[in-house]
Amino acid sequence: MYAISLGDDGAELRPLEPWHAEEFLAHLDRGREFIGQHIPFGTKAVDVDSARELLQAFADKRATDTGSLHGLWLEGKLVGGVLFLHFDAERGTCEVGCWLEPAGAGRGLVTRAMRILIDWAVEERGIHRVEWQASSANEPSINVARRLGMNRDGVLRESFPYRGVRQDTEVWSVLAPEWRAARARAWK
Repeated sequence: MYAISLGDDGAELRPLEPWHAEEFLAHLDRGREFIGQHIPFGTKAVDVDSARELLQAFADKRATDTGSLHGLWLEGKLVGGVLFLHFDAERGTCEVGCWLEPAGAGRGLVTRAMRILIDWAVEERGIHRVEWQASSANEPSINVARRLGMNRDGVLRESFPYRGVRQDTEVWSVLAPEWRAARARAWK
């Protein structure tokens, strides 16, 4: 379908579809502890069938234009992904997110992939507000939001119970005019 190069390091952004269930499960198994530090992504995918169900749920979201899932491959190996958790073209809003296994961390993969997703959302789909939510304890995720030029809108105090602790959730966003201005400055 598509494979978008993310640079000279062999990284690619590709669709993550139900037929990737075995590869997706193997990826989750490699990174389950790392991924699960701050988010419950993939916790219900414990076998090929449940992995396929998760991927199918996002394929259904893509079909209804309400979300989508995209994998990050590094030298042919799935190491993480980015997603539109919520996508509302009518209201011009979306929420983006990500996850990585250790082999993909610290390489800028999420930032590079997210620039492609946000650019597409703003320029192709007319999205006005792109939102990013992360636990205040998830510094790598907060740093991605900063690198993307997002502004911190606020903190939802103790809004997310996870692993027996109520986590603060930071809400970050970038508006279409801000995105375009930041992109123009970067291309000078």
